[in-house]
Amino acid sequence: MEVGDPLRSPEEAAAWLAGAGEAELAAGLGVLNRALHAHRLALADPHVHGIGRRDALVARLGYGAGEEVADGLWTDARELIDAGSGRRRSRRIPAAQARLAALLTGRQLPLACEELALRARLDLDEGREREAALQVLVALDAALAELPADPAAPTLVDRLSELADLHDGVAAAAAAALAGRLDAAGQQATAFALGRIEAALRARAAALPG
Repeated sequence: MEVGDPLRSPEEAAAWLAGAGEAELAAGLGVLNRALHAHRLALADPHVHGIGRRDALVARLGYGAGEEVADGLWTDARELIDAGSGRRRSRRIPAAQARLAALLTGRQLPLACEELALRARLDLDEGREREAALQVLVALDAALAELPADPAAPTLVDRLSELADLHDGVAAAAAAALAGRLDAAGQQATAFALGRIEAALRARAAALPG
């Protein structure tokens, strides 16, 4: 069942709600983010952006008649608890906070390729494959220009060699994206290269002094 598909009876609705969970929430977020992306383009406003699971103060799944849902009401609903979020945050937040402090105090410098990789990840996660292919090429070029001069460069030699080897495939995917012909192989090359850029940036962050 797709997000927004009608439920044909109270029994079907109750059965759907009983089995619904994070997958249905993710599908709903995908629909919302596609609408927000269209809104961003229509307004030509770069400050409009999508949302993720962690942005939700409360996450609920439910169903109701059209008039109910339009008014923010439900026939029935339940709240989702993200059981894995606490464990993930307990591992990631201290490191992220240390990095934030280092960036804000100037002990570490942000790289352009970091921001470009984040934009590419957003495009890829939200199904904008052509935009992602173009963004990954720019992020890769920036990484290959910035990382060799970075203080962490001595620890990134093998990763930089790997990124350089990926460049031709990423460039071909970007060219195909410009021509409107990005195929499954190009999408795979884009996704793989982005993952390797992200891995190199994580290694860089770990190697830098706090």
